[in-house]
Amino acid sequence: MKIDLNSDMGEGFGPYRLCDDEAMMRVVSSANIACGFHGGDPETMARMVRLAKENGVGIGAHPGLPDRVGFGRREIAFQPDELRQQMIYQLGALQAIAKAEGMTVGHFSFHAAMGNMVNRDSRLADMMVDAIAKVDERLVIFVTPDSEIERAAKRARLRTLSLFLADRAYDASGKLVARGLPGALVKDEASVRTRVRRFLLDGTVEAIDGTVINMPARSILVHSDTPGSLELAKLIRNEIKQAGAELASVFELAS
Repeated sequence: MKIDLNSDMGEGFGPYRLCDDEAMMRVVSSANIACGFHGGDPETMARMVRLAKENGVGIGAHPGLPDRVGFGRREIAFQPDELRQQMIYQLGALQAIAKAEGMTVGHFSFHAAMGNMVNRDSRLADMMVDAIAKVDERLVIFVTPDSEIERAAKRARLRTLSLFLADRAYDASGKLVARGLPGALVKDEASVRTRVRRFLLDGTVEAIDGTVINMPARSILVHSDTPGSLELAKLIRNEIKQAGAELASVFELAS
């Protein structure tokens, strides 16, 4: 079995950092780089690209809403085309920085509220994904299983890679439990280890109510702003090894 391990990275700005990006880049196989709106800035983006290059890590764009204070997790009532332009702006910025460093942006992952808004509206999902395809039809789209973004990507004939969020709880329908609700964030090592081991061996995860649900994913995500994220990522990588699996590139796994 081959699997990707990824993290949302470079989400600080200026002198502010959320985690040890240098150490995290030595653990993951792909990095979703914040593009300057919810987090990140030109210098941070360039630093992430250089770190990825040094460590043989694939890079992807991780655009969000222009809301540093809310970390891109608060929904803002933008018109569809406004949202589209914000996304394209961020993707293009990372592509330019990557090209100047001799790297290529290989995948795309929506951040937080922007992704939630797109996932609720099939028309908006088609508009956003079609724009991504026009910018670069080779990009792999990170998706949650059975989502509007996944369906839109398939309609646009873009490759996708499904995510399992190791540090977030799921409900019985397979949807993420909303942040702020009790138990939504899974951050203790024992729970993460158990969840990841079950996912790797059985392809399932236990929902917050105890229901066992299928998790047809090929990539494991750990958020860099989750408390103890670096240790959790190391733990997950070790579980991948213990399960007899190996890390693989996004392009090798995408369908």
